[in-house]
Amino acid sequence: SHLSFLEMWYVTVISPRMLVDFLSHDRSISFNGCMTQLYFFVTFVCTEYILLAVMAFDRYVAICNPLHYPVIMTNQLCGTLAGGCWFCGLLTAMIKMFFIAQLYYCGTPEVNHYFCDISPLLNISCEDSSQAELVDFFLALMVIAIPLCVVVASYAAILAIILRIPSAQGRQKAFSTCASHLTIVILFYSTTLFTYACPKLMYTYNSNKVVSVLYTVIVPLL
Repeated sequence: SHLSFLEMWYVTVISPRMLVDFLSHDRSISFNGCMTQLYFFVTFVCTEYILLAVMAFDRYVAICNPLHYPVIMTNQLCGTLAGGCWFCGLLTAMIKMFFIAQLYYCGTPEVNHYFCDISPLLNISCEDSSQAELVDFFLALMVIAIPLCVVVASYAAILAIILRIPSAQGRQKAFSTCASHLTIVILFYSTTLFTYACPKLMYTYNSNKVVSVLYTVIVPLL
């Protein structure tokens, strides 16, 4: 339910504005409008990273410790984990925005993207953006690497359990429990890692925008 709620707002931040820009000759956006869009986008992306990791842990408990599942994954724990995801997302976005919003932009800069993202804003800045880049890289490393380790560890344990199930039907049933989640995890993590591993460098390639469509439109649609 939290993932569905997050995805609805995630799409709302980008898609309506993108569709308006397709139909309009005036594709300008105010500085405050751009910063607002970026803040909510970063909040939802960071929250989703952590939420997908929490869901992977949930699948691990459900498959590897099914009898203990109701005892471990109580409503209180689920609520705490979900709240923690949102808190980390909001905090990460606030720190990133503090550094990016302070950059100076000369004249009327052109954002070579269909929404206000970190990489185009770092590239059109008129001053040295190395500090903002460093902060962005460090936070991206924390928000992407730690949840990714949780996902990999959870699915490694799940795979080990599934392979020990004697019947093919049992293995298929166990795998179907987490197949949809695993598909989204692979799509979301691979595309965003490609884009945000080195945001300023990735901006030089037009393929950056094509990859962005995958995690801003296709993943929420799925």
